[in-house]
Amino acid sequence: MAIRILGIDPGLRHMGWGVISTVGTRLSYVASGRISPRASLPLAERLAALHAGLEELLDAHGPHEAAVEETFVNKDPVSTLKLGQARGIALLAPAQRGVPVGEYAANQVKKTVVGVGHADKKQVQAMVSVLLPKAGVSSADEADALAIAICHAHQRGAARLKAIAS
Repeated sequence: MAIRILGIDPGLRHMGWGVISTVGTRLSYVASGRISPRASLPLAERLAALHAGLEELLDAHGPHEAAVEETFVNKDPVSTLKLGQARGIALLAPAQRGVPVGEYAANQVKKTVVGVGHADKKQVQAMVSVLLPKAGVSSADEADALAIAICHAHQRGAARLKAIAS
């Protein structure tokens, strides 16, 4: 049975998203893009726009599972807090529909997709293009979201194999 996974790269200006389908270890590209609320909107309205955009994606693609990148703490605590609010929306929207959500650190995503935990965005985008040749990714946000979905597919496959072996 094919499992459809929605990967989400949280952001207030651009929330990347990518949908893949997986059967066993075979991955297929479904769709990807960005949700980009107007930067001039107040924070609450931007968060509402992100939520509405995710709701549309959930309706359109009907994922079985979702995956979201964990927030990393940077030098600016205010930016980190705001990113955390966008991440909360990314976790909330699928959870409201009963879609299980996996969470992955950026280094884990990069290590899974590129083989190196500190890969740069160009390396991630290049490997996503190799793994999902039909993707035609046009932004780092999309590539990151697809990488998050790929990471989730690999992690769920490893967990399934571990359960079978037990």
